[in-house]
Amino acid sequence: MQSASPQFFDEAYYRRFYFDKKTRVVDPQHFERLGTFIASYLKYLRVPVQRVLDIGCGIGLWRDAVARHFSGASYHGVEFSDYLCGRYGWERGSVVDYTAAEPFDFVVCQGVLPYLAPPDLKRALHNLGRLSQGALYVEAVAREDYEADIVDEDVTDPAIFRHRADLYRRGLARHFKEMGGGVWLSRKAEVPVFALECAGGGCGRRPGG
Repeated sequence: MQSASPQFFDEAYYRRFYFDKKTRVVDPQHFERLGTFIASYLKYLRVPVQRVLDIGCGIGLWRDAVARHFSGASYHGVEFSDYLCGRYGWERGSVVDYTAAEPFDFVVCQGVLPYLAPPDLKRALHNLGRLSQGALYVEAVAREDYEADIVDEDVTDPAIFRHRADLYRRGLARHFKEMGGGVWLSRKAEVPVFALECAGGGCGRRPGG
């Protein structure tokens, strides 16, 4: 299978998964808790957040969260969908090969990576390492989530790849320390963390380093 094309993410897709209250995957209360948690954790870690990249920004839910929790920080939305770029004015781009003049303090990549075939996923994970100099938040449904029967398949797109969680972790670990809760800290960030704050002892040397 190939990675999803831009045409896949058309008006019908967003009407089903974002705009229709009966079938939308986004629960406003859940997103409010998520934004508060991520922002609070980054503040606890003392990650300075001035520039935010939301790659695969969708309808821009993180824009309001950033404005609420990081007053004065700039928000930049990048989206693969031609439909959403036309509707919201996002910059057109893909997590696989998007480039920026300088890295961002905080990068959000939510619900994007499972649409990528393995070769593109490998490139995307490496690219996230280039794009973030501070923190990264990643949300991706993994094969283990299906095996544990914790995925609501009625509101989950059946077209996504069911990659193993370890595939994501191995790709990110070269550039980030896993902090738990979907939060990853760039190995370039000058932020001291205790060993037990890192998931699986990930505060040590990078794999192969």
